[in-house]
Amino acid sequence: IKPIWLVNHEGTQFAFYLSEIGSAMASTDIIEINWLSGAVKFILFGSAGALDRGKAKIRYVIPTEAYRDEGMSYHYAPPADYIDVPGAKTVARTFEELGVPYVLGRVWTTDAFYRETKNNFERRKRAGCVSVEMECAALQAMCDFRGLELYMFFTSGDLLDAPKWDERRTEGSLKGTQHDAGHF
Repeated sequence: IKPIWLVNHEGTQFAFYLSEIGSAMASTDIIEINWLSGAVKFILFGSAGALDRGKAKIRYVIPTEAYRDEGMSYHYAPPADYIDVPGAKTVARTFEELGVPYVLGRVWTTDAFYRETKNNFERRKRAGCVSVEMECAALQAMCDFRGLELYMFFTSGDLLDAPKWDERRTEGSLKGTQHDAGHF
């Protein structure tokens, strides 16, 4: 059983839960949370690998489109290379109001992280993807299908656009990384 924490703030109820990793399980989480709670708006924030060294200095990525390199999205949307992320404009506007730096761009959704080969990386970067993650395309397709609203952003963590993999962290510390609880 997945714990769900409910918080009331100024008359509005919010539910928090820790999503599973990967497109199929994260999509299933939203389906079940919707069924259990009636929630129709979801805010997802997670971590992503940076594909563009120049844009990686900005730690937050707001996806505008997701390249569909996973299987779940194809059960909820017609075949296409990309899926549009309509919540990006709202997230960007909110970040601007709060003074939070961000980069807008395409993301590469894949569950096959061991297939993030140099050729695939280069292809996705040339297509304008600024990060790689595991859920965006599937979550957006499933939410579109079910009439749910989805708002996503990612923390930009390890850098793949370097001569060798750059974890961008100090050993033994998560401070400033994509897994830093301070992002919450």
